[in-house]
Order: sequence, then structure tokens, then C-alpha cells
Amino acid sequence: MRVFFSIVVVAAIAVAVALWILSAPRSLPQSAFAGLGEPDLAHGEEMFWAGGCTSCHAAPRSQGEDKLILSGGLALNSDFGIFYAPNISTDPEAGIGGWSFTDFANSMKEGVDPAGRHLYPSFPYTSYTRIRMDDLNDLWAFMKTLPASSNVAPDHELGFPFNIRRALGLWKWLNLTDRSAVDLSGADEQVLRGQYLVEGPGHCGECHTPRDLIGGLKLDVWLSGADNPDGEGIIPNITPHGAFASWTAGDIAYYLESGFTPDFDTVGGSMVSVQANMAMLPAEDRQAIAAYLKAIPAHPNGFPSRQ
Repeated sequence: MRVFFSIVVVAAIAVAVALWILSAPRSLPQSAFAGLGEPDLAHGEEMFWAGGCTSCHAAPRSQGEDKLILSGGLALNSDFGIFYAPNISTDPEAGIGGWSFTDFANSMKEGVDPAGRHLYPSFPYTSYTRIRMDDLNDLWAFMKTLPASSNVAPDHELGFPFNIRRALGLWKWLNLTDRSAVDLSGADEQVLRGQYLVEGPGHCGECHTPRDLIGGLKLDVWLSGADNPDGEGIIPNITPHGAFASWTAGDIAYYLESGFTPDFDTVGGSMVSVQANMAMLPAEDRQAIAAYLKAIPAHPNGFPSRQ
């Protein structure tokens, strides 16, 4: 009996050590930063709008130039608690003005802050990890030109065990990948550009794709729609089988530019800010997004609890 107990204890210790090692935060290798040239501020601004930074990080209900003050504070409800978007302005104390580009790149691609802590995936690094390093370099340079805000966003409101950040390392092993969400090998350049924008900076899948019990995206039903985490309505299916089924690629591109549907309805809900961001992109990028959405696999609606 004593031998059996000893074996159990040793096995438990071994499992604990293995889990501790597997859950450790990871950083980008130095080689990832090699060969980056001088940043392009104009392209960095395009990446800023493609990434939808203002939708979460600008003060709620801000308009005009105030949308460029990334003071944070927006509450994001989820099944795991309430997350608050942080201040990512150039303020060195309340924001990220004291960060280096290395810090920024690690947060975007590895979900790790400068202190080496896991970031919660309410920040969509599971999509941002697909952004190319040269695009991140341009984005970072543009963000450094934006105003500072001394606003301190609230702490997340999370209960046990979701307040244990270390456990996110195991979640990342299951869910953090820079692989494409769908296989479009052989597609033309326009569709592949749309794939990059939608799956990477645009992070459309973070809302439009159903999630499993631990909050991971179900890539096998990519963009098929999901229950609204706020509890009201649904996030629509945007595969060729869903809300855009009867729309042409031109209809989708015009909607992203103007906010008007083919039936002369207007954009609503949380999509209002997303569409405003998309309207700032070059026309060819909106057309690429539309081409991608018409090229992906069709799926039935992914929100069975609301049907």
C-alpha cells in the first residue's frame, strides 16, 4: 500500500510539473524581428482600421477624432465573467506608451504582456497571431502617433478558476495557432488577401464563429454564426449559406463601405463600429474581404440555442 501511495504521489508531482512547463508563457524568437525596415505610417493606419482597434479600446460612444484616444474601459460580457478593454494609448503609465515593439508583437502574436503574463483571449490574439511582422511594425509606428489618455480601465471581473492566468497557457496549446482557419489553397490573390484580412487583423471569426465549452473557436464551422455573448440576439452566419447567401460580392463590399444592405436596411448593433472601421480601408481590401466570404465553405447556422 505504501509503494502504491508513493507511486501516486510521484505521478501527481510529475503531472503537475509537466502542466506547469506546458502552461508557461512563450515569447517570439529574436529571429522574428530580423529584416524589418522603416515602418510605413500610412500603411500602419490602414492596419489600424483593419484591426478594429477603436471598436473596443476607444471610450464607449466616442465619435470623430475622439475615437483615436484608446483609453479603454469597454465592458465585454462572456460566460467566464466580464472583461474590460484596457487603455492602449501612448500614456506610459495607464497605457502602453512604455512598451517596446517587442512587447507589442508578443502581445499580438503570443498573447503575453511585458511582465510575462498570459493575456486573456478577450483580446483576440488568436486572430492577430496571423498578422505579418512587417504589418505589425507599421501598425505599432502609427499607434505611437496617437494621443495619450491617463484613464485607468477597470480590472476584469472573473471568478475562480477563470482568474488563474497561468491556466491560459494550456488553453493556448489547444487554441493558439497561426494556421489558416480554412484551406483555400489554389485561390486567386484577391481571395487570399481577403483571407488574410478576415482571419488575421479583421478577426471576424472571434464573433462570427461558435465556441466550445472552454471558449475555443470551432474552426470546422468557421463563420457560421454564434450566440451573442451579451445575451441578446445572435451574431449572424456569414458563410455562403447564411446572412449573405443572396448577396453578391459587390453587395458585401458596398455594405462594408456604406453600411447599407441590398434591401436598403442599415447596419446595426456592434457591427456599426466594425463597418465604420471597414469604410476606412482601401476599396480593393473591402472587395477582397467580399471575395473571401463568397469563397469559404458554407455551413448551417451555428447558433442552435437561438433558432
